[in-house]
Amino acid sequence: MPLDGFHRDINYLRISLTDHCNLRCLYCMPIRELRFAPVEYLLTAAEIERVVRTAVRVGFGKFRLTGGEPTLRQDLVEIVERLAQIDGVDDLSMTTNGITLPRLAQPLKRAGLHRVNLHIDTHNLRRLMRFGSIDKIWAGVEAAVDAGFSPIKINSVVTRDYNDQDVVDLARLTLDRDWHVRFIELMPLGEGECANVALSQFVPTSETRQRIEAALGELTPVASSNPADESRNHRLPDARGVVGFISPVSEPYCGTCNRMRLTSDGKFHLCLLTDDEIDIKSALRNGATDGDLEALLHRAVRTKPTGHRLDEGISVRGREMFQICGCSGNFPR
Repeated sequence: MPLDGFHRDINYLRISLTDHCNLRCLYCMPIRELRFAPVEYLLTAAEIERVVRTAVRVGFGKFRLTGGEPTLRQDLVEIVERLAQIDGVDDLSMTTNGITLPRLAQPLKRAGLHRVNLHIDTHNLRRLMRFGSIDKIWAGVEAAVDAGFSPIKINSVVTRDYNDQDVVDLARLTLDRDWHVRFIELMPLGEGECANVALSQFVPTSETRQRIEAALGELTPVASSNPADESRNHRLPDARGVVGFISPVSEPYCGTCNRMRLTSDGKFHLCLLTDDEIDIKSALRNGATDGDLEALLHRAVRTKPTGHRLDEGISVRGREMFQICGCSGNFPR
């Protein structure tokens, strides 16, 4: 596995397929004045495959497809098929809001997708996730279960005055299901209204945990076999599933980070909360050899920052959340 300049094993690539989404979550996408990348700016299925083949040769083995909302890519099943057939892709997963899974879950499973993470912030979606409905998203969850994806992972971004009161209901899902429900702290990305929401409506993990324990009982830590797992996992009394907390602001885990990101427009984004990027699309479209691409990826790994600088008031400015990851999907494991 490739080591970065701080001796971390970087072996996990999160691949954004598009900056489009069919929701407009309050902390991620404004409703108006959005500008999306034209189709010709996005990496093609063949280009994504070539990047992943390069990453495998360098030492990556784990890959996650994200957006925006990745299921809006018309060639999503083709992309999954291409990547699943690469020797060395040990883990291939996707984060989605689930709205289109009733028609896509089975084809994606047949194509070789291993797991899905589903984004559900609250049972009362309209105020926070906007444009969505719990019936449509829950149908997506059921489709994922029926297709055989396991374990089912639910991601919830906790936002004060919008869904912080609902975390107990989501945690309760783990009592009789072997699901993983993870609560994610807001992160300020970009410079617009969504970043302002992340700052003004922030809820620390300690508060979320206290609320869950007061209602459902003590959370017992669950040991993880993966030191790079950013989710700190727990189990409620007699529960089948797992409650996790992802706390990039109040309890940073940069020291064990093993991740890098590929944006939909072809940049290696080296740390979620910095502006550091290396262009690979230009190389792909200008005759780069396999050796050239490997050298670019090695350079990206070597120059990965040690961590974010939120404590200094510094975060990514060049992109908004939906342009890097979206769907809360690039945060969790």
